[in-house]
Amino acid sequence: MTQPDDKELLLQFHEPATKERAYTRIIKKYQEKLYWHIRRMVVEHEDANDVLQNMFIKVWNGLENFREDAQLYTWLYRIATNESLTFLEQRKKRTAVSMDQVEAGLSNTIKADKHFDANRLEWKLQLAIQQLPEKQRAVFNLRYYDEMPYEEMSRVLETSEGALKASYHHAVKKIEDFILNR
Repeated sequence: MTQPDDKELLLQFHEPATKERAYTRIIKKYQEKLYWHIRRMVVEHEDANDVLQNMFIKVWNGLENFREDAQLYTWLYRIATNESLTFLEQRKKRTAVSMDQVEAGLSNTIKADKHFDANRLEWKLQLAIQQLPEKQRAVFNLRYYDEMPYEEMSRVLETSEGALKASYHHAVKKIEDFILNR
């Protein structure tokens, strides 16, 4: 069975008889991509699940008013990104530590994984990504992992394409430096 397109799902969502089924189909269609987007930002599985749950609650509450001036996919990624950044900011406030300490904690979480091998490039990449500032990390993840075009990213992050390109460029340079010099 093929997935209905987003316009069809939104039409179904606006009909009381098919609203819940359409919402479930939207979740099924985007859940995995959004989970991995969030997971790359917050690192831990449990935290990613919590953020994803909060994100889908916001989607349920806001979908009725979705104006469709952006693609559904873009709107969902914007909510997921904002929820991830909010989660990281709240964690920082809750623990009353600096963002450097939070990022060090995320790095330690990666290192604690039973499959961690510091000599393997993918682990070094993950550690390098965790050293990036939150917004740069979001830009890098959207571009590198999700292969999102800058135009689309601009709508998700509500930033100019030029700023995103510069941010991605700086992120790549920092990651390169981390991998080559550590």
